[in-house]
Amino acid sequence: MLILQGVKNSVMKIRLLLTALLVLMLPAAAAAQEKLTPEQEEKELYERIQEQVDKMSITYKLEDWQIFYLDSILVHNYNAMTEEFKALQDRKVSNSDYYLAVQDKWAEATYQAIGKVFNPVQWKQYLKYGADRDKKIRDKRQSKRQ
Repeated sequence: MLILQGVKNSVMKIRLLLTALLVLMLPAAAAAQEKLTPEQEEKELYERIQEQVDKMSITYKLEDWQIFYLDSILVHNYNAMTEEFKALQDRKVSNSDYYLAVQDKWAEATYQAIGKVFNPVQWKQYLKYGADRDKKIRDKRQSKRQ
């Protein structure tokens, strides 16, 4: 049972990262199929964020106030990241390193903010389920950029 829960939580962490990548690729995918209106894009983003908050609230047994802050953090950071991605796209930046740097910036901001909301037990779980590994990867990429 514990192993199954660990697998589910690892999958959840991967889904969080994939969601971030999906936000990056959403405008291109929408253009390839049918052009989504800004309202539709925003609605899809909020739906994905809500799914992530729901999963994290169950996994980490979050209190109501924590759910509120987690939702606020994710909405703010995803919106800010999306705006930076759009700014890069508007400038016709094609180097993926710039996009990855923006993603890392907002992933780090999310990591730091969640650390302030979670209690020590929840934080330990969060790190165990992949956040610690992701942080090390971001730090390694950051050191290579400098």
